[in-house]
Amino acid sequence: MSEAGVLEQEGAAELEIPPSLPVLPLRDTVVFPESMSPLAIGQERSIRLVDEAVAGNRLVALVASRSPEIESPGAGDLHTVGTAAVIHRMLRIPDGTLRVLVQGVRRVRLTRWVTEEPYLLGEFEEVPDIVPETKEVEALSKNLQGLFSRIIDHAPYLPAELELAMANVESPSALTYLIASTMRLKTEEKQKLLEEADVEERLRRLTTILSRELESFELGAKIQSQVQSEMEKSQREYYLRQQLKAIQEELGEGDPEQAELAELRRRVDEADLPEQAERQASRELDRLSKLPSASAEHGVIRTYLEWILSLPWHATTEDDLDLRRARRVLDEDHHDLEKVKERIVEYLAVSKLKADLTGPILCFVGPPGVGKTSLGQSIARTLGRKFVRISVGGVRDEAEVRGHRRTYIGAMPGTIIRALRDAESRNPVFMIDEIDKLASDWRGDPASAMLEVLDPEQHSTFRDHYLDLPFDLSRVLFICTANQLEPIPPPLRDRMEVIQLSGYTEDEKVAIARRYLIPKQLEANGLKPGQLTFTERALRLVVRAYTREAGVRGLERQIAALCRKVAAQVATGKLKRARVDEKRVRAWLGPRRFPDEVRRRAAAPGVATGLAVTATGGDVLFVEATAMPGKGALTITGQLGDVMRESAQAALSWVRSHAAGLGIGDADWFAEHDLHIHVPAGAVPKDGPSAGITIATALVSLVTGRTVSEDVALTGEITLTGQVLPIGGVKEKVLAAERAGIGTVILPRENEPDLEEVPKDARERTRFVLADTIDDVIAAALPA
Repeated sequence: MSEAGVLEQEGAAELEIPPSLPVLPLRDTVVFPESMSPLAIGQERSIRLVDEAVAGNRLVALVASRSPEIESPGAGDLHTVGTAAVIHRMLRIPDGTLRVLVQGVRRVRLTRWVTEEPYLLGEFEEVPDIVPETKEVEALSKNLQGLFSRIIDHAPYLPAELELAMANVESPSALTYLIASTMRLKTEEKQKLLEEADVEERLRRLTTILSRELESFELGAKIQSQVQSEMEKSQREYYLRQQLKAIQEELGEGDPEQAELAELRRRVDEADLPEQAERQASRELDRLSKLPSASAEHGVIRTYLEWILSLPWHATTEDDLDLRRARRVLDEDHHDLEKVKERIVEYLAVSKLKADLTGPILCFVGPPGVGKTSLGQSIARTLGRKFVRISVGGVRDEAEVRGHRRTYIGAMPGTIIRALRDAESRNPVFMIDEIDKLASDWRGDPASAMLEVLDPEQHSTFRDHYLDLPFDLSRVLFICTANQLEPIPPPLRDRMEVIQLSGYTEDEKVAIARRYLIPKQLEANGLKPGQLTFTERALRLVVRAYTREAGVRGLERQIAALCRKVAAQVATGKLKRARVDEKRVRAWLGPRRFPDEVRRRAAAPGVATGLAVTATGGDVLFVEATAMPGKGALTITGQLGDVMRESAQAALSWVRSHAAGLGIGDADWFAEHDLHIHVPAGAVPKDGPSAGITIATALVSLVTGRTVSEDVALTGEITLTGQVLPIGGVKEKVLAAERAGIGTVILPRENEPDLEEVPKDARERTRFVLADTIDDVIAAALPA
């Protein structure tokens, strides 16, 4: 409260009304003489008006606005008749607004506006009442008192003390002011009553208004009485039905509905539900017992109770904490993937030392086919837990995660609760596939709904919209999978422990084929282990010439095709067993699907081989540059993003600024030629800064006429000063170069620590050139 505090009251009756008064506009209300009214003041000019009035004689003119929609009414927006009032109390609110208590003193009429700044100020004259002393006025006053007394009995907002206050009012004028100020009437009606100086006419108008209001109140009371009567009838019918059921039970005539309710109640009692869930189930059972079975609500409540009873509130599986067995199972199911295996063993080790451990939230990020989904099944087998999987790719509706509220027809819980019901355990391994492909539209944002599911601080009280009960997800081991990390919203990404899974080398793919893929396809195609064997060279030929991927799905499909060829010949009796070599691979799978295009496409000046990371892993891309007579224009095509276009501009600027050092004798060469830079595969969007040194090398190759070495791939960001800056995805890019048969990779020197993540065999087969400047790149990529 401000220092203004609360002002003391002055005697209103002794105040003289000065000729000019500050005008306080009223919105949607009217203050009458001889009445007390609280007002809220929010506008700056009105606050200033009140402050100055309180500092002076505390008198203001309260005049109603003609339209309540006008935020700051001016002189022409107000009525001409208002009330001179004295400010008794003022309270200053912390938000800067005021609360004042005013008492109307006399009715006044505006004669002239004095000023509108800093607030409205006008000249007023008093408008005294015309009080004829006739029997009609006395009769109208008594009738008005009777009407108002009956209204007090009906209106809940009118206190009973008003009858006593009304009885103590002797003046007919004061009576009209008292009633008009306490009744909830329209502002227009109140204003007309205030403007009416003839007390007899004012009594008549007010009598008409009260008669209308009383009729409305009595009609409402009649309707309420009818509703109450109908409710009493329904209660009587219910009581009689209960008596009938008791008689039927005595006669041994069982009620199927009661038997069903009794069974539900027994299941609720035996379910050992959490306290809150048990209370909710009991409430719903009570509601169900009062509804006829034909009611639509009956089926809704019954389904809701079945969902509550079907959830694993306490059911868990015991973790197998044998660390040696866990490592053995993981090695049996998956080749390599050391980081993931170490993380699971660490989790088991901590669980062994600390009871009641909250499950980790892991996110496997990697290209398709590297084993992300199958890892979840392997982890569940290692821990001895149930395994459930949902795919959220393309999910756009938040209700798919949180469920629909029961107010909707056909409502059901979200996928999280449904999956736990199917798992019959509250601590399964829960895999959420394709989390990077969540979408959002007008139906909601599922990624935001997923925040509660994957937040260790919140998911112990996860609340599904359908159940509207807290369910503990803290014991669930959540594993998410994604092809790319960038599309995942940062708040969601922050709640997960990200483990990157890169593509496989050729040696790893051959090992995976022998250990996992071939035995699996032999069984799938009805062949015995001895009926089909593969030579080492045949497997490597399939990997190199018929697949080009980070994972092994394509490799598995090609092995399945070879198995089907053998199965067809075994089934017809042409073969008893077969040994697949390179010759049979070419005969059964046809011509090479992935020829060695690097040597062919990089054989001309102006072409350089770059490296990129996509949703399917690392890949090679070609940058082509050509020149034609022109005026120095630069054209860039290939559906490149803004960052990649800026890299091309930076590369061209560096080449032009170092033309003399590159051996370009003609200084006007760039001014006389138009340049065109193109990155093939134009249907695929491309972006990022890592193609900078590749573009620069292609341009240098074009203007010098020197061909880029066909055995070289490049990646790195370029600056205008020729510095080579670090980039990401080194492991994926090196593996892509190896798959393409490239033996030398040029990359920034600052990425040297990232080479530790590259598999040892790939590092040994690849020559790495670490560049600090673009001069180092050109020296290694363009033979002298």
